[in-house]
Amino acid sequence: MLTKLNRICFLAVLCTTAQAAFAVDVERDEVQQFINAMVEKHDYDRDSLTMVLQSAETQEAILTAISRPAEKTMTWHEYRNIFLTDERIRAGANFWQEHKEDLHRISRETGVSCEILVGIIGVETYFGRIKGKYRVLDALATLAFDYPPRSKFFMRELEEFLLLVREEGMDATEATGSYAGAMGAPQFMPSSFRAYAVDSSADGKRDIWSNWQDVIGSVANYFVAHGWEREHPVVAEATFGSQWQGEPPENTLSPSETVDSLSKQGVMFAATLPGDHTSQLITLAGEDGDEHWVGFHNFFVITRYNRSVMYALAVHQLGQEIALEVGRNDS
Repeated sequence: MLTKLNRICFLAVLCTTAQAAFAVDVERDEVQQFINAMVEKHDYDRDSLTMVLQSAETQEAILTAISRPAEKTMTWHEYRNIFLTDERIRAGANFWQEHKEDLHRISRETGVSCEILVGIIGVETYFGRIKGKYRVLDALATLAFDYPPRSKFFMRELEEFLLLVREEGMDATEATGSYAGAMGAPQFMPSSFRAYAVDSSADGKRDIWSNWQDVIGSVANYFVAHGWEREHPVVAEATFGSQWQGEPPENTLSPSETVDSLSKQGVMFAATLPGDHTSQLITLAGEDGDEHWVGFHNFFVITRYNRSVMYALAVHQLGQEIALEVGRNDS
């Protein structure tokens, strides 16, 4: 049993030992409580679950990685420069051409634009090149049992992962993903996999690692489920007119303005949307000073995928640049 003080000491040891990895102790109170809950709530087999958790490893590298996500340590122009490179744009155009038929079919069926579909896959995994090398089991067990700030969240995701493993007939020790347990080309957390992944190829499986039809269809389904509005814009560049007073508000993921309310305050932007359409002013640190944008409803749907306004804008801009590159190649 680890007391609170022991857990703090344990984490301190992890942070000073390069690439340290320790087998999960299934006798710990927290682990035993988790096993009991899985057995009682989901009729999970105790012995097989215990064996799976015994094979999991707590990894220092995972704890280090989650403590410094890029969105919290970079300015917008630094963040943007990671994703909007000539190489990634060309790779995106090649991906678009290679999967053009599926992209257009799924876009027509769901209303989610091809630009957003490729933008998500491009930002998340560089079109499948960077899907993560951690075992999902290790990532979720590490964060569930040894990362107190978000242990409840990751405990739920570990639960979802084990249910997914049982439902899909997967080997819990083979699935790989990010340091946070996000899986496959679209980087779905286990709860998102269970809720939104689809068998777009109609082969009887939901494969978000290597089946691109399933990947594209699953991303589109996620957006539809979160209220994506067909053919509506995502964001518009903004400036301030003479009516504007004061400083821009802090960025938020919960928009409280409308097209009309922002316009009346002196925010100038182009929009062919109803006056009552959800909108919010966004301010980001660009290379040459602050940039101002108005995010619309679909912008904040993108933030449901990753809770960051920088992420949403990078997805949108990458998708737009890829579409322009595809157009140049086709002309």
